[in-house]
Amino acid sequence: MDCRVVVEAAVPVYDVGTADEAVRIAISKTGEMLNPDLNYVEINMGERVCPHCHEDLEPAFIAADESLVALELEMTVFNVERDEHASRIARKEIGQRLTNIPLDIVEIEQLPDEEPESEETEEAESETADEGDILPEFEDLIDE
Repeated sequence: MDCRVVVEAAVPVYDVGTADEAVRIAISKTGEMLNPDLNYVEINMGERVCPHCHEDLEPAFIAADESLVALELEMTVFNVERDEHASRIARKEIGQRLTNIPLDIVEIEQLPDEEPESEETEEAESETADEGDILPEFEDLIDE
């Protein structure tokens, strides 16, 4: 089974003035830490919601020119047994590169299994093999 795992990271950023600047720096900083080993991890702005009024908040919290930015890191984990297995693999892979950054699993989605070659593909292959036989059939060789 393959799973898509979304991990939330709280990335600290220093010497910033606006939330947009903090998000850009956090994405750049996280990308540098993940690349080149985990260049397949997608980095997105995190979504924060006020717990009392349920309004959307900026992904960055700024105080005294320092910021804590919520980012979502998304990766696909292949050949896992359960959702818990996928989350452990994602946390380990990402956590090894993002030292001292808190991580939390936000979402685990099972990806649909890919079917092996369809019957149409097999039929097309057999038709092309019949049209251009290079080697004669075994029975034809025996008759000669």
